[in-house]
Amino acid sequence: MTTASTVRPAAAGGTLSSAARDGLIIMWRNLKRIPRIPELAIFAILQSIMFVLLFAFVFGGAIPLPGGGSYREFLMPGIFAQTIVFAAGTTSIGMADDIGKGIIDRFRSLPMARSAVLSGRSLSDVVYNGGILVVLMLSGLAVGWTVRTGIGPLLAGVGLLLLFAFAMSWVGIYLGLSVPSVEVAQQAVFTVLFPITFVSNVFVPPQTLPSWLQFVAEWNPTSTLTGALRQLWGNPNPFATDSFPSQNPVLVTLVWVVVIIAVFGPLGVRRYRSMSR
Repeated sequence: MTTASTVRPAAAGGTLSSAARDGLIIMWRNLKRIPRIPELAIFAILQSIMFVLLFAFVFGGAIPLPGGGSYREFLMPGIFAQTIVFAAGTTSIGMADDIGKGIIDRFRSLPMARSAVLSGRSLSDVVYNGGILVVLMLSGLAVGWTVRTGIGPLLAGVGLLLLFAFAMSWVGIYLGLSVPSVEVAQQAVFTVLFPITFVSNVFVPPQTLPSWLQFVAEWNPTSTLTGALRQLWGNPNPFATDSFPSQNPVLVTLVWVVVIIAVFGPLGVRRYRSMSR
C-alpha cells in the first residue's frame, strides 16, 4: 500500500537535483501570483517610482556635495540598497501569509523536498526584486542618475544587489516563520529594518551622526552595499573615510552576505522544521 507518508520520506531524502527541481517549482508558483494579483506588481512599481521622485526632489538640494557633485547620483545607489534591504519584508509577509492560509501545511503533505518551500521562496523574491530594480534604475535615469564606469561594473553592481537580496530573503524567511500573522510580520520587518537603512550613509554623511553611531553606520551592511555601488558605478561618494569598510566596500558587503546567510539560513530551516505539523 502506498500512502503520502510512505512516499514523502523518499522524496525528502532524494537527490540534490530533485530538491533543486522542487525548489524551482515552488519559485514558479510564487511568481505566478504576480500576474494573477497584478496589484502586487503595480503598487510595488509605483512605490519604487515614488521613492525615487520624493528623495530626488525633496532631498535633492538639501546636502551640497564637496566639489559640486550631483546629490541625485550620490543618492540613487542608496535607494537601490535600501530597496534591497527592505526586500526582506516581501519575503516575511509572503511566508506569514502562506502559513496563515494553511499553504505550508499542504506543502508538507506533498512528496517533495522539505527545502523546496524555503529555497523556492528565496529565489522567487530575488527574481521579483530584480524586476523592481529595473524600474528603479529607469526612474533614476529619468532624474539624472547615470553609471560612469561602463557595462561591466554596472552588471557587477546589479549582481551584488541580487546576491544581497538573496541574503535578505533568509532574514525575511526567519521573521515570517517566527510571527503569528501577516500584520505582526509587517510591524516586525519595519522595526528591524528601519534602523539598518537610516543609520547609514544612504541619505547623509556618517560624519554628521553622533560619534558613537559613526562606527555603526560605517560597518552597517546597508552602508557597505551603498558604498560598493557608488564605487562600482563611479557615483560621487565624497564622505568616505579611511576606515576599512569605506575603502573596501565590495569585500565587506560580500562578507556580510556570507554572514547573513550563515546566520539566518540555519535559523530559518530550524524554525521551519520545528513548526507544528
